[in-house]
Amino acid sequence: MVYRRRRHTQMLAATESVAVAPTAPAGARPAKPRARMMRQYDLVERVRSYNPNTDEDLLNRAYVYAMKAHGSQTRASGDPYFSHPLEVAAILTDLKLDDATIVAALLHDTIEDTEATRAEIDQLFGPEIGALVEGLTKLKRLELVSREAKQAENLRKLLLAIADDVRVLLVKLADRLHNMRTLEFVPPESRRRIAEETLDIYAPLAGRMGMQQMREELEDLSFRMLDPEAYSVVMQRLDALAERNRNLIGEIEAQLSNNLRHNGLGTRVYGRRKKPFSIWTKMERKSVGFEQLSDIFGFRIVVTDVAACYRALGIVHTTWPVVPGRFKDYISTPKQNDYRSIHTTVIGPGNQRVELQIRTEEMDQIAERGIAAHVFYKEGAGSPTEFLKRESNAFAWLRHTVGILSESANPEEFLEHTKLELFHDQVFCFTPKGKLIALPRHANVIDFAYAVHTDVGNSAVGCKINGKFAPLSSELQNGDEVEVLTSEAQSAPPSAWESLAITGKARAAIRRATRTAVRDQYAGLGRRIVERLFERAKIEYADDKLKGALPRLARASIDDVMAAVGRGEIKASDVARAMYPDYKEERVARYAGKKGLAAKLKEKVVPEAPRSPVAIPIRGINSDLPVKFAPNGGAVPGDRIVGIVTPGEGITIYPIQSPALKDFEEEPERWLDVRWDIEDSTPQRFPARIKVENVNEPGALAQIATVIAEHDGNIDNISMQRRSPDFTETTIDLEVYDLKHLSAIIAQLRAKAVVARVERVNG
Repeated sequence: MVYRRRRHTQMLAATESVAVAPTAPAGARPAKPRARMMRQYDLVERVRSYNPNTDEDLLNRAYVYAMKAHGSQTRASGDPYFSHPLEVAAILTDLKLDDATIVAALLHDTIEDTEATRAEIDQLFGPEIGALVEGLTKLKRLELVSREAKQAENLRKLLLAIADDVRVLLVKLADRLHNMRTLEFVPPESRRRIAEETLDIYAPLAGRMGMQQMREELEDLSFRMLDPEAYSVVMQRLDALAERNRNLIGEIEAQLSNNLRHNGLGTRVYGRRKKPFSIWTKMERKSVGFEQLSDIFGFRIVVTDVAACYRALGIVHTTWPVVPGRFKDYISTPKQNDYRSIHTTVIGPGNQRVELQIRTEEMDQIAERGIAAHVFYKEGAGSPTEFLKRESNAFAWLRHTVGILSESANPEEFLEHTKLELFHDQVFCFTPKGKLIALPRHANVIDFAYAVHTDVGNSAVGCKINGKFAPLSSELQNGDEVEVLTSEAQSAPPSAWESLAITGKARAAIRRATRTAVRDQYAGLGRRIVERLFERAKIEYADDKLKGALPRLARASIDDVMAAVGRGEIKASDVARAMYPDYKEERVARYAGKKGLAAKLKEKVVPEAPRSPVAIPIRGINSDLPVKFAPNGGAVPGDRIVGIVTPGEGITIYPIQSPALKDFEEEPERWLDVRWDIEDSTPQRFPARIKVENVNEPGALAQIATVIAEHDGNIDNISMQRRSPDFTETTIDLEVYDLKHLSAIIAQLRAKAVVARVERVNG
């Protein structure tokens, strides 16, 4: 779909322009005649119909206050501006929400668009309502440069406000719904942007909160705006199909009702057809035409209690043949948004597939109104928000998503992962102890491990699925029992896991653990550099002394200082001067002379003891330091080595004879004394490069490769260049254990008749 490919546009900030434009802008439909607004008594009666104990005085005062505050303001449609908050309040009365939420809806634009203040609202209506109105107001006050960053940051702000009081979301969704209902009066380019962000964020948010009626209306309004031609075609087909099957639908309803009633079940049965957007997306997803869809009409059986749900299921299954693979029990295993129902499909009259949903009255209300229905069904459980925080699965998802905020430094990354989770279906898996873990479809064991606990994810090294060993990247299926195998030796996951994980929680946790591990590496490197400098300068180093110098270094902690030194952002000498203002740096340039720094350093390093206590120990690539080896023939254990600090990359290790060191002669502060600290029996291999001049004859390369393989060398790459009709220069990148190993391979190659010359290449 065109609008699906063009999604993820600017969100929230521009949306409120729908409501505040004083006149119809260019390109918009002309203003319509003013509609009759709901009166005070109408609003009070709507609330009293489901809440006999409503505070009528509070509602009346809020109505009058909002009407006076907005005064003569008008909307793009030409209607008085006050009609907008009034319609938002009306939408919320359909959801049977409490007085405070209705009043917040009436007042939700007053602080932003009128002279009203938070203090005044607190004084007149109480701090609870004041907090709700301010939460809604804050969502409109954000300006960022990047459109994607603006969308992401507004979503973060929205979710944080919801986490504080979920009723903020309910008002915001109602606000968006009314704006979508009146979108025709907005310029075309704004319509598309608003419709796209509605389809992208608000509709799936409503779905995540279990509010299916609102989600479907938001989707259909967006669909009609973004692709009016497709919308019109689907509606025409739906109307024609409904007319054609009118008798069949009535027959199915009657037969279901009679069978259930005959078996002593008091039920309510009704048919419904799927919504245009739902049908269109299924056609797109399955690449099928309208005529090929078999589940456009569905039926709901509403009974008195859970036991009756399963009795009704048995009656249906004995009445009509069951379609295999189409049964789902969301009563025993509810969805994350608290949706509960039994789904089944049977072959009904006329050999037609009939999709059925069986649920209680409470389940039906929660399925339609979602998180808002809890307020109605859980009276006496405390404030609506407190109940939701305590018991609602939908709110649990919200808390989980807000938890990602603290783990995701990049707003666009957070937006990406939140969108992923908004649109995912679910699979349900179990721990060995029987705990249920709900995950998005296509999730793998890595996602499962982080859903159990962040520490389990970080230390995961393997798994068993249904008792059998499997890769951590294995995709999970409904009903899988998953055992995650962990190791205390692994404190941080491989960074590559981020690309394998599906859930936002797992990705954010992996990124955070990776950042922490890298930071610890840089901090460790920085500490060694600083301590080495102090030891050479024969001055005392103490953390307490550095702590007092933190303000001069503009760092918050000692670890921040050490990490900055390790990354090359500040010099060890800067740390010394901050601690000891009289310190004068002893420049490495004293090694320089006519021969150059590299040559002098070579003369200095070679006679030194192999394990100088001042030099930084190097244990290879998989160490606690950010270390890499010079390309094109790096150092191997046994070489005399030197380290070069590269800002943001750590230490690059060069053999002391490397010609590349000449490039750093003008930057002596980047040079480090380093030494090998590797056991002789280590299995770790190191990269090396050799050049072989060999005779041009059949089998020459095979002989060379055989020598390397027989002596336990590993070839990474080979390149060949003919130097003359008789000789070829072969460059070989290989992996060896140490200098002794490399020297043995070179010696064996020199003994071959096809080899004229062999030399090592120093990067």
